Amino acid sequence: MASIPPDDDAAAAENGYGYGNGNGNGPAPRPPPAKRPRSVISAAQIRAEFEHHEAGVARVNNGSFGCCPSSLLDAQARWQRLFIAQPDDFYFHALQPGLRRSRAAVAGLVNAGDVAEVSLVDNATTAAAIVLQHAAWSFAEGRFSRGDAVLMLHYAYGAVKKSIHAYVARAGATVVEVPLPFPVASADAIIAEFRAALDVAKAGGRKVRLAVIDHITSMPSVVIPVKELVAICREEGVDKVFIDAAHSIGQVPVDVRDIGADFYTSNLHKWFFCPPAVAFLHTRKDDPIASQLHHPVVSHEYGNGLPMESGWIGTRDYSAQLVVPESIDFVNRFEGGIEGIRSRNHEKVIEMGKMLAEAWGTFLGTPPELCGSMVMVGLPGCLGVESDDDAMRMRTMLRKDFMVEVPIYYNSRRVEAQEMAKDKNGDAVTGYVRISHQVYNVTEDYEKLRDAVNKLVADGFTSSKLRPSQKGAKSGNDGLMNIAANQHSVGRYVVADYLDVDRRDSQRCGVI
Repeated sequence: MASIPPDDDAAAAENGYGYGNGNGNGPAPRPPPAKRPRSVISAAQIRAEFEHHEAGVARVNNGSFGCCPSSLLDAQARWQRLFIAQPDDFYFHALQPGLRRSRAAVAGLVNAGDVAEVSLVDNATTAAAIVLQHAAWSFAEGRFSRGDAVLMLHYAYGAVKKSIHAYVARAGATVVEVPLPFPVASADAIIAEFRAALDVAKAGGRKVRLAVIDHITSMPSVVIPVKELVAICREEGVDKVFIDAAHSIGQVPVDVRDIGADFYTSNLHKWFFCPPAVAFLHTRKDDPIASQLHHPVVSHEYGNGLPMESGWIGTRDYSAQLVVPESIDFVNRFEGGIEGIRSRNHEKVIEMGKMLAEAWGTFLGTPPELCGSMVMVGLPGCLGVESDDDAMRMRTMLRKDFMVEVPIYYNSRRVEAQEMAKDKNGDAVTGYVRISHQVYNVTEDYEKLRDAVNKLVADGFTSSKLRPSQKGAKSGNDGLMNIAANQHSVGRYVVADYLDVDRRDSQRCGVI
């Protein structure tokens, strides 16, 4: 019979993974301890764990896809071989105990009240689909009224923004965006903008059914004061709060009970070293909505609760979801465990960000207290980044010509009365790099980025040189759904009529 690598059920229970009853419910255990014989990981061992990274590349973009050490890849391979060796035995005897083991590890990691509150999914985008699908059903089935509001940050992740429109805008919701300032001066500025947008959402007696709030925004990267915003939502009568925390686990402390949201999701493959793709969705078990959530892929476990539905969505590779306890073993090899990793990454990314800003005559896009292990650094204004396409083409050039992997952000939106920040030469800073720091990074990675940008400036480069000629050039939006054809301004807010995706009727859903 298949057993759970590397531990059997009894050993897993002894180590605190705890299965509870057959559905994996029961009190949340503490995270499993590190394997005691191991000493603190050395610099040489860290290099060995990541020697599969492509040599010569300054990889300062952990934020997009994360990283996975060799020891976790080996653990994943053991699960994959177990499945391939005897799939029936794996499915009937090893898969669900292994998933319960991982769910228990996550529950302890984030201070969930019960293992039953944790579902494992592929990524935060899938978790968003689960929550937004339920909201769409609530509109379709009459629990919500057409025109009720859904609130989201302007800097919400692009896929989640599109999911909001695909699920709830087409079902009849009014979508209200919070136009956050950037560069950001303080958490208070974020809170003020959130309150103002919430007032817009509630205008005319409209009910706010859902607030979607990032814990750490992706681009630009800002740590959002989620606990404070959740409290505001409670005060103002917002029905439900969903925290999209794709980047949080491994960057900032996470205590789901302290934060107090209805739904909380985070990826474990970005900053917690798991192989792609694995994330969790936390929902309080005492919330009646928990029994109404369903995985968007309907399979044989439909109706048995979200943890079980998510634990089988058909034949696929579940190995990434099965190695969460081993990822905890890995982080516990570092001094201070995950807390120590977070602290050192934060200190180093701020140090490297300041080094770059000084070299380029610019500044950080956020104060250090609003950064985790990522920080935004202004590029010299003379580079002339004037669009998202400019930013992407420059990012591609840095990858191909300089072997530097880093995202570039075009700052196209400003809150009213906020002036565009300028560099030391008086040029407006419209482009920013988002640098990450993870345990495998070294100072030379950031120096390589610094020198690449300095060379571009010295050579008189501007982003316009990478633009295709107008003749025969197609819009970057060609082929995309036309979801915002009619835009206009109402005060400080952008209003757009969003068309139904399939245009089966002429109804339009107002978006603010």
